[in-house]
Amino acid sequence: MIVVTGEALIDLVPQGTGALAALTPTLGGGPYNTAVALGRLGSPTAFCSRVSCDAYGEALLGGLRRAHVDVSAVQRGPEPTTLALATLGADGSAAYSFYVEGTADRLFTTPAALPAGTRAVSFGTCSLVLEPGASAYEELLLRASAQGLFTALDPNIRPGLIPDPDAYRARFADWLPSVTLLKLSAEDAHWLGGTPQEWLAAGPEAVVITAGGDGLTAYTRGGAAHSVPGEKVDVVDTIGAGDTVNAALMHGLAAQDALTPAALAELGPQGWSRLLRFAARAAAVTCSRAGAEPPYAHELEQPSSGGRTG
Repeated sequence: MIVVTGEALIDLVPQGTGALAALTPTLGGGPYNTAVALGRLGSPTAFCSRVSCDAYGEALLGGLRRAHVDVSAVQRGPEPTTLALATLGADGSAAYSFYVEGTADRLFTTPAALPAGTRAVSFGTCSLVLEPGASAYEELLLRASAQGLFTALDPNIRPGLIPDPDAYRARFADWLPSVTLLKLSAEDAHWLGGTPQEWLAAGPEAVVITAGGDGLTAYTRGGAAHSVPGEKVDVVDTIGAGDTVNAALMHGLAAQDALTPAALAELGPQGWSRLLRFAARAAAVTCSRAGAEPPYAHELEQPSSGGRTG
């Protein structure tokens, strides 16, 4: 069982250009997208979060259930669902502004236990910024690591939500000893201001950095670097691409029986190449369609004709 923790929200995606373009609500949130992607790939997955009892919250839970994600660890609350307003660039890249005050997911509390059979726990995005929930997720990260579980972190930096960048960077550094696999976009890495070697020295067994259409590179504590190119597709938008990479990495590691800290440390060049190519292919499929619509397992049985990796 892979447990994904963090926010579930509604992306408001413009259907056209200009400030007054019509907005279409879609299911989203980095952790939510990761959980759905894992479920679609066929990995046993549970979602651990706090979701509103409003209509959007019900729709979010419905999306998880359709992906066969276990929602028994989801907390509920009467507060509204977080909204994220997406702005799409000419190349399909997405930027966001958030409506987060008083929303349900901010009030997440640390559960007494994780679902039975948990092998790995994924963390990231807004949930690690917005208090008081951020401290609860942080406590869960530290506890999962202390129990010897595989932990994955994708901070998925949203600068507009971080009032004190230096304080966040210090907190990020404090998380690293408890992280097995760190995934960052090139933009995240630039904003954080460190290097893969510095982050590896702090604790993770591997750091994966995505560079959009230029592909992915994995850096390991042994000093190796493994790179694959992105797959070429006609990009509709990049919403959910990085989240799909998260899911594909964990799903692929599980398929190689490498979803433990020790096994990840032993993953060789062929294992990394197979894993990264699978993640690039999955992200390319997501980029080829509107919104966060990650692929199903059968869509990845043959390489796509070409993508952006996110």
